[in-house]
Amino acid sequence: MTMELQGKHIVLGVTGGIAAYKAAELVRLLGKAGATVQVVMTEGATHFVTPVTFQALSGRTVYTDQWDGRIGNNMAHIDLSREADLILVAPASADFLAKVAHGLADDLLTTMVLARDCPLLAAPAMNRQMWENPATQRNAATLRSDNITLLGPGCGDQACGETGDGRMLEAAEIVEDLVAFLQPKALAGKKVLITAGPTFEALDPVRGITNLSSGKMGFALARAAREAGAEVTLVCGPVSQPTPRGVSRINVTGALEMHNTVMERAAGQDVFIGVAAVADYRPKAAAEHKIKKDGSAPPAIELVQNPDILADVAALSQPPLCVGFAAESRNLAEYAEKKRRAKKIPLIVGNLIQDGFGGEENKLTLFDDNGQTPLPVRPKMDLARALVVHIAGLLDQR
Repeated sequence: MTMELQGKHIVLGVTGGIAAYKAAELVRLLGKAGATVQVVMTEGATHFVTPVTFQALSGRTVYTDQWDGRIGNNMAHIDLSREADLILVAPASADFLAKVAHGLADDLLTTMVLARDCPLLAAPAMNRQMWENPATQRNAATLRSDNITLLGPGCGDQACGETGDGRMLEAAEIVEDLVAFLQPKALAGKKVLITAGPTFEALDPVRGITNLSSGKMGFALARAAREAGAEVTLVCGPVSQPTPRGVSRINVTGALEMHNTVMERAAGQDVFIGVAAVADYRPKAAAEHKIKKDGSAPPAIELVQNPDILADVAALSQPPLCVGFAAESRNLAEYAEKKRRAKKIPLIVGNLIQDGFGGEENKLTLFDDNGQTPLPVRPKMDLARALVVHIAGLLDQR
């Protein structure tokens, strides 16, 4: 995890519930992402996890009492919230949601929430029937209408032994949602279609032609576009990358399948980004059974050309804004610009294979009608966010 929350100060509210144990890991991950964390607990929360635990993990005094004498003016609800970039309550119990929905303030946490001048996010955690109860659903709707962001809840096994909606999201999911919340919404309301990873062109049931693309750049772009407010569909070849939260993922194998999947969806998109390393050729016919080594001459493999996904999308009567990628081993500027003009697209993103193919960092150059824009070596997630800003600018000019 990179320091995606560097410089942010987060007040973490912890309410009573068994999911309070997840808040300990949440404090650790928030700190690892660069944030400072101030924990405020309800009295009920202290029955599940002690303040000492959170003090050790955050390195800061934990507050539980509205009348804490350590606050000189006895206004902890004011002083603590004014320092915060946002308040996050996780877990947020049904009782807490009800109080906030109706403006009740009978302890430090609810009083602080009512007096805040920063965003409030809450991760609900409760039994499935408590979550499904009409009163809780009315409260949740009220909170959303008051611009309070609810993270989750998730669905799965619960401490009571039942299964369903209501469990608190995992700490890593909450951190990812928190980072996304803080990103500028440059693509709000837009639809973005992205391809990522390699394709696999079968020679027989077990062998095929593929490449070393990890899919990391494409997945980073999918996450960055989703953070920027877009509705994102990710079409990916055989990779093991985890799907970014909120992204719709479609798994494919070969170039033909990827082409068909993209063309079925391209017309309704605002942006198409072809990041996938699509095989230029495929075997004309795949063997029905595994090709055996029997001492004779190697089998002759006849290749045929695969369709050009990016060019076909760009050739639509009303195409989305098309962005291509060019991974080269030499002559980057020459080959990338030639590719951009041949496919008649507004932007191509070029990189040298030796600068980051398969790695965690990369070095990119953006080629468009305005010339070249270099993006120096940075983590792929940082590059993806910078590229999304550039794409949003092209959309505005369109």
